[in-house]
Amino acid sequence: QVQLLESGGGLVQAGGSLRLSCAASGRTFSSYAMGWFRQAPGKEREFVAGINLSGGTTYYADSVKGRFTISRDNAKNTVYLQMNSLKPEDTAVYYCAARFSFCSSYPTDFGSWGQGTQVTVSS
Repeated sequence: QVQLLESGGGLVQAGGSLRLSCAASGRTFSSYAMGWFRQAPGKEREFVAGINLSGGTTYYADSVKGRFTISRDNAKNTVYLQMNSLKPEDTAVYYCAARFSFCSSYPTDFGSWGQGTQVTVSS
């Protein structure tokens, strides 16, 4: 298991940008696929983006494709989510998650989760 800690959330106007970071502790970070999920009030947790072990393959929800970019730095045990052209509907608590080996878009496939960071986009 890895321990995850997100940072970088905040309040931003529509059209603005934020970069989320997720620092992992524990061994073998490079053995874990990483994902970003979000949960808005009253809604289920949903997949936002995922990245494979090396960072060479990325996956995105249709709602964020072209606006968000996931990346990882295995030397720093950190995964990032660059969010551009933010919309009010992007408002949610954002979570990073780790899954040993292969990436997935299903929250139940991930065994390690951070505590979440709030992103609020004002119109």
